[in-house]
Amino acid sequence: MGNAIGDTGAKRFFILVAIALLLSWPVIGHLIATKGIVIAGMLLFLPGIIAAVIFLFKNPKYSVIVVFVLSFTTIGLLRYLPGQLPLGLLVDAILAMGMMSLFFVGWKNLDWTPTKSFLMYVSLIWMGYIVMEIGNPEMKSPVAWFYAMRGMAFYQLLMVPLALMTFRRLKDLDTFLKIWFVFSILASLKGLQQEILGPDFAEQAWLDGGGHVTHILFGKLRVFSFYSDAGQFGASQAQTGLVAMIIALGPGTKKKRMLFAVASLLSFAGMMISGTRGAMGVPGIGMFAYFLLSKNFKVLAAGIIFAILAFSVIKFTMIGQGLPLVPRMRTALDPNDKSLLVRKANQAKLAVYLAKRPIGGGIGTAGAWGLRFSPNTFLAQTPTDSWFVKIWAETGVVGFLLHTFILFFILIKTGFILWYKVKDPEIKYIMMALSSGFLGIIVASYGNGILGQMPSLTILILTWVFLSVSDELEKEKWQNLPENDNLITIGNGVLLPKKAVNDEAKTNILLT
Repeated sequence: MGNAIGDTGAKRFFILVAIALLLSWPVIGHLIATKGIVIAGMLLFLPGIIAAVIFLFKNPKYSVIVVFVLSFTTIGLLRYLPGQLPLGLLVDAILAMGMMSLFFVGWKNLDWTPTKSFLMYVSLIWMGYIVMEIGNPEMKSPVAWFYAMRGMAFYQLLMVPLALMTFRRLKDLDTFLKIWFVFSILASLKGLQQEILGPDFAEQAWLDGGGHVTHILFGKLRVFSFYSDAGQFGASQAQTGLVAMIIALGPGTKKKRMLFAVASLLSFAGMMISGTRGAMGVPGIGMFAYFLLSKNFKVLAAGIIFAILAFSVIKFTMIGQGLPLVPRMRTALDPNDKSLLVRKANQAKLAVYLAKRPIGGGIGTAGAWGLRFSPNTFLAQTPTDSWFVKIWAETGVVGFLLHTFILFFILIKTGFILWYKVKDPEIKYIMMALSSGFLGIIVASYGNGILGQMPSLTILILTWVFLSVSDELEKEKWQNLPENDNLITIGNGVLLPKKAVNDEAKTNILLT
């Protein structure tokens, strides 16, 4: 399928838009008469909105790109805008528009083979369970279910098939990495501004409005940049730093590797100033995944020894106590840490509550949505802290086991593709980096509600898509090689470009 949809489908859509506008003019006139200049001013943007809708409808790939950009910018932008604008629903609208654009082409005019993917099947299964939760007798509010299920399952259900159909080529992978790293670098720079110069007027207003409770600890700011909170900022920057570092270690031009190295350093700097303890697990567990996927067991053994030594230094000595994050790392290893004890107490209360509720207390009953729509209930008043504890509280042990199984099924399935099918060193290094970041963010989500938040959610979904088609990306790269690029046969009769084999040999020497 190309980037744009067919003319027939577009004409159908435009006719429907024209009819809708004609029918809505009396309503628009009434709004102008009753609401005045505000509505009139908003209507000035209507032509631009219609043009954007037409463009996105004709180019569904850009729905994925726009949503990915919005996942980095929306929350930070809301701090500077008056009122509670529903910018989050804009993501829903754009993804729905992308899916509509595919369906308007017609089933017979599209090759839907890419959607016959294990990612599509597990997304349908998970969304099916979330829909079933509507019948949970413990659920307090259908509106809360609607808002909460979006980050939990709905975005995944829409974005997976849309990306599988339109955003799965090598140039798309390049676009994905560029957007990710550019916004992550900007996030670190914004975080450094908060650390050095302090929050600006909008950020200070957010802190004064309640954010200070979790983001000013012992008089020290936990930097959050333009993300939702310090936990999301720290974990996301840790994942970015890890992925960029692994790509920098792989084959490629010196300039390219240097750019990824700079992105890695800046992202890790953002992680450090966030003050998020859970983020430290991302590079830790992610590097082990990288060593394992690289099949370099000598380096893996050395990494294990280094991790044991680092753990011993943090746990049993006071070395580095003057550094900003080291004291917080030590509290994470302290079994008597007050924060840890509170979390354990909350989880013990949840265990009693959920013992007779195998499908949980209902979607949207815990966390922020619970406090908004059912503030006086047990789940709303009991902090979940962790993404996995939230899943357990709202969907029960059944939902928790299903969700965890799906995550590790995707991890193992894509790891199998990477381990056995991908041979090209450049593609392999990028995919090892993405897989390592995937595992790292799962670990970070044990301590914070990372997975369902932006931008980690969109990064994760697109990571799944590219990992699932990594062998196809390799074939695409080889098909575009010059005809005089000689192929040679390696083990199991696999054909590889001679240059790729030489690069892989050099890479193995460097790792050893």
